[in-house]
Amino acid sequence: MRVLVLGAGATGGWFGARLIEAGADVDFLVRPARAAALAANGLRIESASRPFAAPVRALGAVPADARYDLVLLSCKAYDLATAIDAIRPAVGAHTRVLPLLNGLRHLDALDAAFGAPRVLGGLCHISVTLTADGAIRQFGALERLTWGARRADDPALPALRATLQRLPGDVREPADILAAMWEKFAFIAALGGITCLLRAPVGVIAASGEGAALARRLYAECAEVAAREGRPIDAAARAEAERILTAPGSPLKASMLRDLERGGRTEGEHILGDLRARAHRAGLDTPLLAAAHAHVAAYERQRAVD
Repeated sequence: MRVLVLGAGATGGWFGARLIEAGADVDFLVRPARAAALAANGLRIESASRPFAAPVRALGAVPADARYDLVLLSCKAYDLATAIDAIRPAVGAHTRVLPLLNGLRHLDALDAAFGAPRVLGGLCHISVTLTADGAIRQFGALERLTWGARRADDPALPALRATLQRLPGDVREPADILAAMWEKFAFIAALGGITCLLRAPVGVIAASGEGAALARRLYAECAEVAAREGRPIDAAARAEAERILTAPGSPLKASMLRDLERGGRTEGEHILGDLRARAHRAGLDTPLLAAAHAHVAAYERQRAVD
């Protein structure tokens, strides 16, 4: 299987490396600085369970005659428009695009660009970062890729399964990929919302007065939006989300907060803004979600002025 991975940052580089281990023929579409680093040092993963180091093919642009079976998309939501333009030459009649972005709004943009039959559903659970010297470092042991076709009769499924099921780590293909995406969407919105609102990791929030109760209330708002969209989150998943969001001593914080703390762009509009808009259309009162969205939106507005 020929695979194009957009970027070789933390997430794209990780799963690109695992695709190589699974026997796929992988190209990485990267910016010049990352291409130079890969040429000099190869792709390197620092992991207690499965380190990786190897030279890889890095492209600055998709060759005009190149065709791929799969395009793995793991960009930030605010880079989606440029990412679509970059991968467009790689997407042919039989190509499938697998996005690993948070939220759901990106599906509309990808469907418009490539047609819904070519766009899979997907998400991942992994904690990785790109170090100063260009390596990908994993925190913890969780490594999960969840993917699925949005129509059961997709003719590309057998070949996709044959490759993706060979990936090391936890690979899942649920019967309803959109339900899985909604489950993560509600959780990541609550995590991003509460840690940004209170500017602290989960454990500090849980130990601060009504912090745990506020986290539960925000998650309940997010889960109610999912239910109104026809994707109710089951009791076990809700209980697990609440446990993580209120865990004493937990250092967990959303990547949205990490972006905010370093003065960078956030995915606030793609996650909090989209969920708030869906709540508004459904006539739901979601005061904590509204506050979280306004908080991050105000930060972005001030950042643009500064």
